[in-house]
Amino acid sequence: MQNNFRNNAVNPSANLNQQQMSYEIVQEAVLSLWQVVNGLSSIQPPQRDRYRVTIFGSARLTKDEAIYQDVKRLASELTDLGCDIVTGGGPGLMEAANEGSVVADENNQTQSIGIHIDLEFEQDINPFVEEVFRHRTFFSRLHHFALVSDAFVVVPGGIGTTLEAFMIWQLLQVRSIHSVPFIMVGEMWQELISWAEHSMVPHMVDAEDINIPVCVPTVDEAIALLKNAHHTWQSNNHNGNNAAIKTERGT
Repeated sequence: MQNNFRNNAVNPSANLNQQQMSYEIVQEAVLSLWQVVNGLSSIQPPQRDRYRVTIFGSARLTKDEAIYQDVKRLASELTDLGCDIVTGGGPGLMEAANEGSVVADENNQTQSIGIHIDLEFEQDINPFVEEVFRHRTFFSRLHHFALVSDAFVVVPGGIGTTLEAFMIWQLLQVRSIHSVPFIMVGEMWQELISWAEHSMVPHMVDAEDINIPVCVPTVDEAIALLKNAHHTWQSNNHNGNNAAIKTERGT
């Protein structure tokens, strides 16, 4: 027994082999779990009663900024249409969107939702979030946004907002999500699109992929586009419900 203990102490390769095996087992388990998640996410969610708009934006811009009031108004007008509002649940323009939703929803007919990332240095959830979903990884959180949204609006923001925008752009490019409005508001995003067009087309990106985001200078133009999209969604849902009723009645 003492000899075996002594051999392991002077043979670090035995411990390294065990560590490598443990790592490979964990890696295999994580990959298997991802496969399960991929399979589950391919199941179509039940048809929602309300149109749901996700608004991505900066956590750093404050109430004294004009864009804060613009985003609040954007969310309020969408709420007046009967839309749910989804954000990252944090401060700044996320709070503006959640606030706009709550202020406009006097009869509690819609939801103000936050899909939050738990980080040590991240601010807490803003007070206008009515329903919160907490994530510990960016990957699961980004996936959650894609699963629950009927439209996406990107307002000014930093690296996190850009990450969210590029993920939606990629999912639309490869048709993982379909026919979903993807609207970018503000000059900074037009500059990003211009950079991509100049630097990536035609060798690294197809020209039509650059046209996936719809860039508009103001929230008023975003509101007009979303009103049209919401009307189309309502019409499709109404027709689908009528078809289902006829099928059930056998007529």
